[in-house]
Amino acid sequence: MSKNIFITGTSTGFGKLTAITLANAGHSVIAGMRNVDGKNAAVAQELGAIPNIDVVNIDITSDSSVKNAIDQVLNKYGKIDVLVNNAAVAGFGLLEAYSLDQFRQMLDVNAFSVLRTYQAVLPSMRKEKNGLIINITSGASGHTLPFMVPYLSSKFIVETITEGAQEELADYGIENVSIQPGVYPTEMNTGIKAGIHADKPEIIAEYGEASVNKFNAIGGALFGKMAEFNMDPQTIADGILELVNMPKGTRPLRMPLDAIAKGTDKEFIQARADIKAKWLAAYTN
Repeated sequence: MSKNIFITGTSTGFGKLTAITLANAGHSVIAGMRNVDGKNAAVAQELGAIPNIDVVNIDITSDSSVKNAIDQVLNKYGKIDVLVNNAAVAGFGLLEAYSLDQFRQMLDVNAFSVLRTYQAVLPSMRKEKNGLIINITSGASGHTLPFMVPYLSSKFIVETITEGAQEELADYGIENVSIQPGVYPTEMNTGIKAGIHADKPEIIAEYGEASVNKFNAIGGALFGKMAEFNMDPQTIADGILELVNMPKGTRPLRMPLDAIAKGTDKEFIQARADIKAKWLAAYTN
């Protein structure tokens, strides 16, 4: 059955691939992106020419823009069956070298934007007593890595939103799933898309060459594995389509899609769920 699916961040990467993949599968896709009359005009026109895709302007860092975009879609389509929170930005650098403003910007783009879309779409989903919200996080969002603390902090917030909302929305038939990708060659990871990086060069200089070498070693390992495992972004789009087409009540809370992890991500998810069950039992029994 065809579903109305709203996707954020469709100008590049996972979002663009997902919009095309879901539309080709027969779903009605609302492709959200910024600046549809400006720098993204070409891609907006490209996607808009594909059957089943309707492009909508949305700035995920603006309360009013998010509300207006969701209202516009609801007025036209009557309901949103699926929301895919894909839009995000990467960022690297020493934690101490991030200004508070830069850290806040990371949280605004990657985490608060998700809360904005939830608050805009949930009233209609609760009314329908039906809905699916898919949040793109990270394979490392259950722990952290050096030089990626602000980015992974933002993604862990989204994991927390997903898990907590799943319980709060269960009575309304609304399901929440996080997709946890590994490292894929999208514009966010190749440097084509601007990131939110550490912005205190004087602090970076104080850490010296050892820090630079450690950063380069981690980056080289991550991107080396990406090439070794031939990571294909289409995997994420196909995973989202799989979730959309799953029968209600069968979807997992978390869906890791990371060949590089060799199953350790799945082990971590299961271990976390098992420990949480024991913790809840200790508090409630």
